[in-house]
Amino acid sequence: MPSLIDLDANATTACLPDVIEAVARCLAECPGNPGSRHALGRRARQVLESSRESIAAILDADPEELLFTSGGTEANNLALFGLARGPAKTIVLSPGEHPSNLEACRTLMKRGWALNRLPVNPEGHFTAGSLASLQWPDVGLATTILAHNETGVIQDVGPLIAECHAHGVPIHLDGVQAVGKIDVSFHQLEATSFSFGAHKFHGPRGVGGLLLRQGTKFSPLMHGGHQEQSRRPGTEPVALIAGMAKALELWHRDRLQRDKHLTALRDRLEAMLVELAAPVIVHAAGARRLPNTLNIAFPGLDGEALLVALDLAGVCCSLGSTCASGSMEPAPILLAMGCSSEIAKASVRFTLSVLNTADEIDDAARRIAAVATRLRKSR
Repeated sequence: MPSLIDLDANATTACLPDVIEAVARCLAECPGNPGSRHALGRRARQVLESSRESIAAILDADPEELLFTSGGTEANNLALFGLARGPAKTIVLSPGEHPSNLEACRTLMKRGWALNRLPVNPEGHFTAGSLASLQWPDVGLATTILAHNETGVIQDVGPLIAECHAHGVPIHLDGVQAVGKIDVSFHQLEATSFSFGAHKFHGPRGVGGLLLRQGTKFSPLMHGGHQEQSRRPGTEPVALIAGMAKALELWHRDRLQRDKHLTALRDRLEAMLVELAAPVIVHAAGARRLPNTLNIAFPGLDGEALLVALDLAGVCCSLGSTCASGSMEPAPILLAMGCSSEIAKASVRFTLSVLNTADEIDDAARRIAAVATRLRKSR
């Protein structure tokens, strides 16, 4: 069995040693409930609020705007159901939303809401006429991904947010793939809410957050205790939150070096596949993308068969969102970008982490090219 090369970092990342240490230390030293009014509770509360302040500062938000959740999926659901107040209207969204957003919107459809997907150009950006055609009096909510989980395209959300402000429409940004990869300023973005999850940036699984602008009218998804300003009840997992804070602090400290490292590795993989595995099509090649994300098509091949063969070759990758795995349909975002169904189904997502090395990338490129060549010969 060949050694495994992990090129599926947009699905999840391994916890860094300092993060594991932070979680373990908190579990050992802070056993109290942060809501308890005694010494052990105060100790846990101090770690909780210190972590909140650290994360908020890095994301340029006020600590009071940060609610802790179990991850990005819960944060997206919390935002969409919490902001969909009043009579049912229209939800404006991108054509390639993550399932945690799309399925929440589909549930709102059952309550009378309508969906309006904004068109995008071949690079995955909203087209010039995307916003002009909207009937704003009918719009009650907008949501879009800041950095796309499948293509890596970083969306220019400024015009959409400006229009939402002009018409009094709340807007939620799915920032799950953005945080820990690119700089994010919640205050400068001026969105109503913003979601993220720790395991996308080498933090622990099972914890994330939702930034919610102060003064926003909001209905909680769950009901129970007073935790998180009564907007997300349940005893806070202090150790996981401490680990998330540590992971984000490590990224923030090393972000320039990480960006340079990941961009170089992604471009190296892309160039080698263009040379060794031709013909290939690099999606959104000219767009601003996450430094770690490469979505590439192998015309004439079936993505499912390619994925299985790459797994046997020891290359861990995906066809798109892990939360949508099992779907045999081509990726909606690729179709929206103008790809044919055949090209979309022949596309594979390779996503890198700071733990990958240049030698691994060279090895992976040779394995991928060999698999693609073999599959083409067997057709």
